[in-house]
Amino acid sequence: QVQLVEAGGGLVQAGGSLRLSCAASGGTFSNYVMGWFRQAPGKEREFVAAISWSGGATYYADSVNGRFTISRDNAKNTVYLQMNRLKPEDTAVYYCAADRIVAVSTTRPGAYDHWGQGTQVTVSS
Repeated sequence: QVQLVEAGGGLVQAGGSLRLSCAASGGTFSNYVMGWFRQAPGKEREFVAAISWSGGATYYADSVNGRFTISRDNAKNTVYLQMNRLKPEDTAVYYCAADRIVAVSTTRPGAYDHWGQGTQVTVSS
């Protein structure tokens, strides 16, 4: 059973950058597809980005494509989300997720078995 812990959230002005990290433990990290999701108040949890086991394939939501970059370091059991040119509408709790068999292009939150506790990202205008 893999455990996930996110870090790196905070308050940033519009146009700024943040880098989220998600450290995994309790499983073979390189066996898992990793994803980032977010949930704003009053809204459903939505897909942000995902990365394959090796890091060779990535997939992004249209809303973040070109601004956010997902990456992973299997030696450190960590996945990252570099967020640039942040907008107020990016404000949400960001969650890391893991699953062994999900396709990278899967955007449905229910397809992922393991979740972190989330980290708050607030973008001021």
